[in-house]
Amino acid sequence: MPTLDVLNHPFREQFEVFLDEHRRVLAECLEGLTEEQARRSLVPSRTTLLGLVKHVTFVEKVWFDEAVTCRPRAEIGIPDTPDESFILDDGDTIASVLQAHREACEASRKAASKLGLDDLLHGNRRGPLPLRWVYLHMLRELAQHGGHADILREQILSA
Repeated sequence: MPTLDVLNHPFREQFEVFLDEHRRVLAECLEGLTEEQARRSLVPSRTTLLGLVKHVTFVEKVWFDEAVTCRPRAEIGIPDTPDESFILDDGDTIASVLQAHREACEASRKAASKLGLDDLLHGNRRGPLPLRWVYLHMLRELAQHGGHADILREQILSA
């Protein structure tokens, strides 16, 4: 019976295509906006378009750095909680946040490339989880925030 090459499995390829599509959609939500528009708050939470991209950068680092390497968040340079990851600093610009997002996505791809879908990641606070679960969780998270970004962008551009 042939063995399954988990690093080159077709499901894995589709997961990665979908992840990259959602990553791209979130980055594109900032295209053509001014710095003020990207920071504009339209909801009671800390959610802004720039904050969403900063948050998904945090999420990439949680799942593909912290979970894979077991390094603590302080060492990685990310906030302790997801809510804090939406906070924009004075130095955060569209360009700087997009650059950080690109770098985090590339680091995520590199970290995952060495793993099989059933390999366990031991660095997450929930305990050991397989890469397959992480991919599915990331798809859910990115899709949800992509929807938020679509609505916020529509509101900003129609104002």
